[in-house]
Amino acid sequence: MNTLIIYTHPNHQSLSYAFLQEVLRGSRENAKVAEIQVLDLYEEGFNPVLVFNEHKRRRDMHSDPALAKYREQLLWADKVVLVYPIWWGRPPAMLMGYIDQMFASGFAYRDKGGLLPEGLLKGKSVVCISTMQGPTHYPLLMLHNAHKVLMRKALFNFVGIRKVKFFEFGSMESKRGKHAQKLERIYQYFKTVS
Repeated sequence: MNTLIIYTHPNHQSLSYAFLQEVLRGSRENAKVAEIQVLDLYEEGFNPVLVFNEHKRRRDMHSDPALAKYREQLLWADKVVLVYPIWWGRPPAMLMGYIDQMFASGFAYRDKGGLLPEGLLKGKSVVCISTMQGPTHYPLLMLHNAHKVLMRKALFNFVGIRKVKFFEFGSMESKRGKHAQKLERIYQYFKTVS
């Protein structure tokens, strides 16, 4: 299994970075994981801004040479792991900009003229690991699960990825946030997941 980890947080001293380290530790100890690649969007200097003009058209985004490396990573991966904080009820703009550009028509899906497109990334699985300041159940109770709906239905199911798992960790800025237990949970999951 090839695993692509997409890390989206500007601070390497953050709790998100600690979760990234546990994903790596568990994955390296998992005999089913053949190779691991990490894409740190901030360290990479990924440009999340969409630009469309007379030279760059949206319909050509699937073949933009500047994004070729990232397309190859997504095609290579069997499992995509996203590690990010929840800010204002959604992933950071950096990650959303990556999604806007990478999950383009002609690469991630193909319009068939009907209600739903044909997803072109079938057979892959996704794990979303997110942290937030508020309580764990806040997104469900106050935001009608907007984060999960966005990621699972509006994005991954749309491009053919049906296997999507979420770890949403709340109260992460609290001293009672059980950080060590949550980090251990991620390590154990990636140590055994197939």
